[in-house]
Amino acid sequence: MDVLYERVAGLDVHKDTVVTCVRMLVDSKTKRECRTFAATTEQLVELRAWLEECRCTQVAMEATGVYWIPVFRILDDGGFELIVANAAHIKNVPGRKTDMNDAMWLADLLACGLIKASFVPNEGVQELRGLTRTRKQLIREQTRHMQRIEKTLAEANIKLGSVISDVMGASGRRIIEAMIAGVRQPKQLAELAGKQIKASPKELYDALHGRLTDHHRFLLELHLKQWDSINETIRKLDLEVDQRIARMEAKAGSRNIPFRTLIELLTTIPGVSAVAAPAILSEVGDDMSRFPTAGHLVAWSGLCPGQNESAGKRKSSRLRKGAPWLKTMLVQCAWAAKRTKDSYYRAQFFRLQAKRGPQKAICAVAASILTAVYHILKDGTEHHDLGAAYFDRRPVELKASRLVVRLKKLGFTVQLQPIAEAA
Repeated sequence: MDVLYERVAGLDVHKDTVVTCVRMLVDSKTKRECRTFAATTEQLVELRAWLEECRCTQVAMEATGVYWIPVFRILDDGGFELIVANAAHIKNVPGRKTDMNDAMWLADLLACGLIKASFVPNEGVQELRGLTRTRKQLIREQTRHMQRIEKTLAEANIKLGSVISDVMGASGRRIIEAMIAGVRQPKQLAELAGKQIKASPKELYDALHGRLTDHHRFLLELHLKQWDSINETIRKLDLEVDQRIARMEAKAGSRNIPFRTLIELLTTIPGVSAVAAPAILSEVGDDMSRFPTAGHLVAWSGLCPGQNESAGKRKSSRLRKGAPWLKTMLVQCAWAAKRTKDSYYRAQFFRLQAKRGPQKAICAVAASILTAVYHILKDGTEHHDLGAAYFDRRPVELKASRLVVRLKKLGFTVQLQPIAEAA
């Protein structure tokens, strides 16, 4: 196999150590030198100096948990190209698994140009990504506490969730807080519901008529305090995200489109909220030059079906894992866009749902939203919805060919003949 790079290095990164193999081509002969460094800052600085001394032009490492991040940030100041590889793409031969062999394997693959670099955003975007991911984790934990509240109410045979859509809304909180305070009469609890509740007084009375004990009141108070504590943490996190975006804009100066402007442009997409836009931007970054086309971005995110063909037969081609944080956020946006009236995404969903089912349809809508994100970030333009009637405005020939294909699948032979216009 042809060698493309004469001086490269492979790093096998662990929690406490970094095993390094430098591969050099000297007088048409391959020479390797391996060393082990501690994962401390001082040792990583020595590793960077040694790699520069060996005149390495490329250095590759696996994306191992979060341990690769400090190694990457320290070595990124070196005079060589630093590559982070997906561990699933560079597996070694089974039965030969050692730290030294892994480092040598990385160096050999890199020398032959067989390692595909992963997308690594700049430090500012990585910090914003950490904040948005933490927010999503807190939302999940907050939802668990709400479910625990509903479970405690169900144990007391109180069907609050059957008559109020949002248990943690204004009416739901007043009722739960009254229960914690010791109110047990269903009539008194029903009077705390707001006028916007659609349930009748009789339905509220029946739903709140249960057997609430001191044990249930203790658990309700415990979970409600946890929910409020997480809610306050989320509020502080949102403030930090806003301040971080302001600092990123100050550092960028006039070189790029301001982050806040990009977020406002992303919110013009149906289904993308002011909370989802920073999360999407933190996952894909603001520089679309890394992705040659929108299709490359969709494939990187994991919203593009994989290829699985053998002996001329196409097998199941499920979506790849891709970028799970981005994918789940886009699917949430797709469900919101599906509920937006007179939008292209709503029409696309119902058109595909009839043929492929709701899960594949919503993934297709998410891929369309990501395609719009790519062009907005690349061109700096607002989103222009194609409209719910987009599929009805397609050429007549295209519609006819689709109908002919469907009839042929049903076993009919079709011959099209245009209707003669009246004189």
